Amino acid sequence: MPIHFGTDGWRAVISDSFTFGNLRMVAQAIADAADSEHWNTDTGKNIDKKKFVVGFDTRFLSDRYASEVARVLAANGFKVLLAQSDCPTPAISFAVKYHHAAGGVMITASHNAPRYNGVKLKAAYGGSALPEQCRRVEVYINDNEELARGPNLMDYQKAKESGLIQKFNPLPTYFDHLRTLINSDIIAENPQRFVIDSMYGSGRGTIRSFLQGTGCEITEVRGEMNPGFGGVHPEPIAKNLGALTGAIGAGLGSFGLATDGDADRIGAMDERGNFVDPHKIMALSLKYLYEVRGLKGAVVRTVSTTRMIDRLAKRYGLKVYETPVGFNHIADLMMTEPVLIGGEESGGISFLGHIPEGDGPIMGLLLVEMIAHYRKTLGELVNELLADVGPAYYERTDLRLARPIAKAEMTAFITKNAPKEIGGEKIVEISSLDGIKFILADDSWLLIRPSGTEPVLRVYAESRSEQLMKDLLDFGNKIAVSIV
Repeated sequence: MPIHFGTDGWRAVISDSFTFGNLRMVAQAIADAADSEHWNTDTGKNIDKKKFVVGFDTRFLSDRYASEVARVLAANGFKVLLAQSDCPTPAISFAVKYHHAAGGVMITASHNAPRYNGVKLKAAYGGSALPEQCRRVEVYINDNEELARGPNLMDYQKAKESGLIQKFNPLPTYFDHLRTLINSDIIAENPQRFVIDSMYGSGRGTIRSFLQGTGCEITEVRGEMNPGFGGVHPEPIAKNLGALTGAIGAGLGSFGLATDGDADRIGAMDERGNFVDPHKIMALSLKYLYEVRGLKGAVVRTVSTTRMIDRLAKRYGLKVYETPVGFNHIADLMMTEPVLIGGEESGGISFLGHIPEGDGPIMGLLLVEMIAHYRKTLGELVNELLADVGPAYYERTDLRLARPIAKAEMTAFITKNAPKEIGGEKIVEISSLDGIKFILADDSWLLIRPSGTEPVLRVYAESRSEQLMKDLLDFGNKIAVSIV
């Protein structure tokens, strides 16, 4: 059974590898790992080592898959808090921490295509499971296969009657927590009229529910149940947000927010229908948290995230950490020192006081608060940002891989064929932190790396000029094609 844990779990095609049988085997391995002495539950006080939280998104059969995971965990003696309906991944992650559980399982394939589903594994501190925890699950999957040991399974109704499975709503306590981090009074003083595109994902209704009573006029598009996501990848990037563009164009709001399939990512759109990417959202948030809220701490960004962050942090005298792609790397730092903001290019962002988890709703709400505070349009705020620490032209291309490629193999090939300059700018540094990253003399950069969740090679480029960005991307694509 080809089950491999990536950044924080397992994803596969429904009815191909992602079957009820394989899922039960994974759930049994999670139960075995959580029961072992290797499972770290010393990250918080009063952790109940026999308690798990299970949630699910809006994908095909996600609710059924979640029930099966709960049945296996219950059969292994775990008390399971099972979400009563689809909900955001960050709400489940917060519930794990709030209820002092040993861990959590979220049934989701996040932003992946509709044919995929998956398992995200959560740790007691309310973030992605530690790499060693994921490895331990893999060990038990392999061991159980070799021993031909099937999963323990308990009748769902019996598990409910015995109290081992309890349905719950994770949103009320999640909202209580968000109220400590989002200033609803500022929003109520200047209520906004905007559009939310939930992309048929499990963030549907979340932001709108939180803002009830603030006077905001909110239109939600793609908020109904549609397990096939309308045939669109539920990833909040410009090419997937036609519905949001149309709603803003029709005058339904002065800006837009978009969350992905499980709402741990954020995207936005200004009053003219221009996409506001996570790079700009993170930079705007850093400015607001430091300059308006007066907060301090380290700044953490992944290798594929804008260097506008670095320019702001240098001005504020804040330390900057660059990590490999994957929010788990950001989470590691959030648990060891105060982090003002941490985020990645894909839209997973969190800030000081929150759980170490990318969270689409909270970042969307922070944007609403910012717009209300500044009394300016989102477009005006972005233009001021770019005039201050930009310009920043950014683009990413994805190439499907015909064969799996090891990072070490790719790194060796690109390093061997590295030029001295690109587009007339000298390369001053080559980093192999995650893939290969060329950093140019003018602070422009090019990154080539394989995805950790899909058979894709990603090429990223950022520059202060549009022409150099295109030159970087062209060069990266040529190298990538030769590898693919």
